[in-house]
Amino acid sequence: MAFQKERSPGFLANQMARLFAKGLQQRIRPLGLAPAQFMTLLALWDEDGQTQSELVRRLDVEQATMANTLTRMERDGLIERRTRLDDGRSQSIHMTPKAIALRDPATQAARAQNETALADFTEQERQVFVELMRRAIAAMHRD
Repeated sequence: MAFQKERSPGFLANQMARLFAKGLQQRIRPLGLAPAQFMTLLALWDEDGQTQSELVRRLDVEQATMANTLTRMERDGLIERRTRLDDGRSQSIHMTPKAIALRDPATQAARAQNETALADFTEQERQVFVELMRRAIAAMHRD
């Protein structure tokens, strides 16, 4: 049987991810944010003061990618780096008031993008869809 991209979970997930990212990017651009900055802020809004290594693990990105993102965020006045008191060789990443103020408008932009994507789903379908995505992600993490 020939490969059918329309039936491929990988192809469809990739296409969906690109469309989510494109829509989110359009919605957060007026806030002065890029998608990688938004992802990083999501982690910092959950727990401010993480190290770069902790952010790399939490967001499952490459070290170099995170370093570049943090450099841009520092340049844009979103974060500041502080030497850790418990380990002078390490720095923690802290949000500035500017980043804290972006929480509500940025998360609202993400909610709006999610709503657009799932507009044709019932509430039950939304819950099942998210649970199935979580299970697929967990399976790939185990592999």
